[in-house]
Amino acid sequence: MSQSPTLSAAEIPSERLLLRRALFDTDREGLIELSTDPDVRAYIGGPRPRSEVEQHFDSVLAADATTRPGSYVIADNATNRVIGMVMLSRRSADGPGQVIGDGGELELGYELRRGAWGAGYAFEAATAVLRAAAGELPDQPVMLTTQTANTRSLNLAVRLGFRPVRTFEEYGAEQTLCTAPLSMFRL
Repeated sequence: MSQSPTLSAAEIPSERLLLRRALFDTDREGLIELSTDPDVRAYIGGPRPRSEVEQHFDSVLAADATTRPGSYVIADNATNRVIGMVMLSRRSADGPGQVIGDGGELELGYELRRGAWGAGYAFEAATAVLRAAAGELPDQPVMLTTQTANTRSLNLAVRLGFRPVRTFEEYGAEQTLCTAPLSMFRL
């Protein structure tokens, strides 16, 4: 598959959330917490040093790099407080775990601040971004990979309608690849 477009929406509202590409100074602490919290990062490479995360966030904000297609801040509708991030981007053809031979599939990813776990926010954000993509993009496979040990993420994938199809080794751990057709999320 050629490098097809990703979702172009700047904002995607849902019942309790606003998914937005824009970053604000007020997002700083919440996004730093996401990258430095050992529990949040347990299955995605571990926490990063705070100084490194601060430097990265400040350079991104200074460069006004808030228009990366497919990457959204998950914010509370009422307060605009950062809850997490959701990404629907193209998976590199270089890595393992492809659904189709030449790669470039849409890949769903998400991470939430620990205080937002268990409230259904990841399901709501993922559903909203997938529905928006289904309304804008042609039908195609969407994939989600997670460490097999991350049972919470695997359960969410199944609840969303993804089907585990195989496992592979990456980052020193077994990963589970799940897929779903994008058309499944059309309203």
